[in-house]
Amino acid sequence: MKPYIVAHMMSSLDGRSLTDGWHLDYASDLYENTAATFEADGWICGRVTMQEVAHGEDYPKGLAKGTVARTDHFVEHNADQYAISIDPQGRVAWKSNTALKSHVVEVLTERVADDYLAYLQSIGISYVFGGATEIDLDKVVHTLARELGVKKLIVEGGSHVSGAFVNAGLVDEVSVLILPLVDGRSEHPSSFEVAMEKWQAPAYLKLTSVEKTDHDAVWLRYTKV
Repeated sequence: MKPYIVAHMMSSLDGRSLTDGWHLDYASDLYENTAATFEADGWICGRVTMQEVAHGEDYPKGLAKGTVARTDHFVEHNADQYAISIDPQGRVAWKSNTALKSHVVEVLTERVADDYLAYLQSIGISYVFGGATEIDLDKVVHTLARELGVKKLIVEGGSHVSGAFVNAGLVDEVSVLILPLVDGRSEHPSSFEVAMEKWQAPAYLKLTSVEKTDHDAVWLRYTKV
């Protein structure tokens, strides 16, 4: 069974999703509080976001004594929640196997370095392989459901990860928290980004709720048609 997947994003009125330069001290708490209401078994972010969460600059080299098998590796099967890192080449330098009280699961391709796999094993991080050179998200979420019992996942960005899940047709619900500002920077990404050569089709949705939150934000929730 595929988990129920929610893409939960926060944006300006003009759809920009990078918050640098936004002087809104409440924004992070508002986003996290709305995300918590989904009571997901795991939350998913891309490499750039997870590097910020991990607070590490690099991982030690020379740990691998030879070729490490490209097979899924699970350390914790009964965690309260999982932090799932979409990290194709294995670059996030974790300091421990926990992120924000969630057990870390790295999602990798087979191009990852042996040293990185040995490093993950040394600090007790789980990992799964999504493909040889590119990540097959459908395969990954089915693995998480089968091996870890994950029933609900929340995709929290960045925009390319959220866009990839929508583009793959895996998202059951889109949740967008719109903050009361116009960003206006054309070079900043929207909430969902897909490279033109990978774009499949629009994702058609049905509005299920509209809620005005604190600080004049609006929370929109849609489900797949």
